[in-house]
Amino acid sequence: MIGRLHGRLLVKQPPQILLEVGGVGYELEAPLSTFYRLPAVGEAVMLHTHLTVREDAHLLFGFASAEEKSLFRELIRLNGVGPKLALTILSGVGVEEFWATVRAQDAAKLTRLPGIGKKTAERLVMELKDRAGKAGDGGARLPAAGAGASPLHEACSALESLGYKPAEAQRMSDAVFKDGMEAEAILREALRRAVR
Repeated sequence: MIGRLHGRLLVKQPPQILLEVGGVGYELEAPLSTFYRLPAVGEAVMLHTHLTVREDAHLLFGFASAEEKSLFRELIRLNGVGPKLALTILSGVGVEEFWATVRAQDAAKLTRLPGIGKKTAERLVMELKDRAGKAGDGGARLPAAGAGASPLHEACSALESLGYKPAEAQRMSDAVFKDGMEAEAILREALRRAVR
């Protein structure tokens, strides 16, 4: 297993990251909570990783903290929760907020995330409530510098990659956008409002 990578950040386009380690480029997928804490492209970064091996692919996932990786692993162990849905959950709510939601048995809050219906949310709360006492803080979220397309366009694209329909992603982004905002700030606020 690949448990951790330390190298130079080459590309960050939610949800994909390209990390160069010893001359090898590793493609990873990461939740938006990790993107908030990435340094600028070209700088060094260390990510906790999880490797999923399937018949048709080897998928590598990266996380800014051990707590995010741990929650990701808890989620994908559950029946009906795959890596994509686990990334959506981590992108929509932080680790501490997720465990607080489970402790409060607030399944309705989880249904506000794309791809999570009432039954899935209730199952998540029920199956994880015994483990909710182990919650840890994912750490401070530091905004990262964006590159390429406009911040508003990047935010919309990232929301679409999480499962929101294009019109919904645009509406969510437009509702929070202010001049000078970076993509990560737009995403953070749009997702915060979505799960209220």
